[in-house]
Amino acid sequence: MQISFVAPSNIAAGAWVVGATDGSVLLPAAVRADKASGGALTRALKSSSFTGKAGQMLEVLAPAGLAASRLLLVGLGKPESVDEKGLETLGAQIVARLYAGGETAASLEVELPKGSKVKKPEAAAHLVFGARLRSYAFDKYRTRNLDEYVKKLTTLRVVTSDTTAAKKAFAGLSAVADGIFLARDLVNEPPNILHPEEFARRAKTLLTKLGVKVEILGEAEMKKQGFGALLGVGKGSARESQLVVMQWHGAPKTKKAQPIAFVGKGVCFDSGGLSLKPGGGMMGMKGDMAGAACVTGTMLALAARKAKVNVVGVIGLVENMPSGDATRPDDVLTSLSGQTIEVLNTDAEGRLVLADALTYTQRRFKPKFVIDLATLTGAIVQTLGFEHAGVFSNDDQLVQRIQAAGRYTGERVWQLPLDPFYDKMIRSKIADMKNIGGGNSGAISAAQFLLRFIEKTPWAHLDIAGVAWQDGEQKPTIPSWGTGWGVRLLNRMVKEHYEN
Repeated sequence: MQISFVAPSNIAAGAWVVGATDGSVLLPAAVRADKASGGALTRALKSSSFTGKAGQMLEVLAPAGLAASRLLLVGLGKPESVDEKGLETLGAQIVARLYAGGETAASLEVELPKGSKVKKPEAAAHLVFGARLRSYAFDKYRTRNLDEYVKKLTTLRVVTSDTTAAKKAFAGLSAVADGIFLARDLVNEPPNILHPEEFARRAKTLLTKLGVKVEILGEAEMKKQGFGALLGVGKGSARESQLVVMQWHGAPKTKKAQPIAFVGKGVCFDSGGLSLKPGGGMMGMKGDMAGAACVTGTMLALAARKAKVNVVGVIGLVENMPSGDATRPDDVLTSLSGQTIEVLNTDAEGRLVLADALTYTQRRFKPKFVIDLATLTGAIVQTLGFEHAGVFSNDDQLVQRIQAAGRYTGERVWQLPLDPFYDKMIRSKIADMKNIGGGNSGAISAAQFLLRFIEKTPWAHLDIAGVAWQDGEQKPTIPSWGTGWGVRLLNRMVKEHYEN
């Protein structure tokens, strides 16, 4: 979809989208459209239930006196309630409606009502950001019935009085959309295509072009350094495990200062290993690398918008497969930290990958803080469902900043406790710890496991198992499978608190 920002002028062919507020108060463009069409909107309003509430829409097809193929009147709700997130949702809803109508081009002239706290350029940018998020599709493997999936809307013109400011505001959001789309693509790819080596190759190819320094550690190097936990997960796979290290130096004057760090779990397919999942539980496990996808997408977003911050992204990429070489229940692994782990369930593998990735990140880069993201436990889904990620942390300020970014972007998190009581659950009789804590408090005991690998570093763990993909219907800005969850949240937090 080609997006452009244009000054107010005669509306070109295609759909003309205008706005109204609660109470059916037409905004200036809608007033002009109504007048130019001989009162078509006024007549339509009299015979409809449209009241201008947020998300409501009213269409007039082939309006007389206009080159436009249709007028689309959209509701913004009460002026004081209009915000960036609402505009993103509205932009997505508009695009969905235009898709359904088979439009190929549209002009968006949805002004801000008086009383809104959003600035005009940002309003236009967030409206189009939502539209772009809704345009995402993963259809590269379809060969039949393509007409069902073709999205005909190819041209979107955004009408604004300050095109320069709107373009500038959208540039950063467009970079974030690129990062979200990358994360979605990675999660959506089938596992026979996106194995660890291919994931690592794509990350290096895409990010190096943007100035990100990318290193890939293979199994020989990791074995030499002592990545016993991560390599233990990948032992059963024919595919080689990888560790990808991504560095963005966006604040060159402080290049030697501590960076911030993101770490992602990248299990490209999780069969459960020798603790084999049942058939129904194995479906969808191509998405068990959504944490790594988020970190990779975030690095792309930050580099593409040239964020003034130094950031490290580290992802551990493995396949968890059964074979004669696979790690067994009752095996003991020695992690990079030197701590030993009794493996009682090979399907509790993500924490083993993160253990070594967290140790490596802290010891090499000594970051200001580290945030890890992982589709770690089914227990978090039982606790929070599909609307919140769980957050665990040893630092109150870090949690507060994550929560604030989540509220702003709509990627919401809920804090759960860490406590010595839960730490007792992972005590082992023969090793330093065991990798499962029993039948209760599974998300918490998994977080307590990770805490054992934090070396006096401010840290937060995001368990994203309930939000990384959605099996249900398309939501306004979220597709029906890979969501790209976390890219918006991390980008917002960096922008608000860590850029120079």
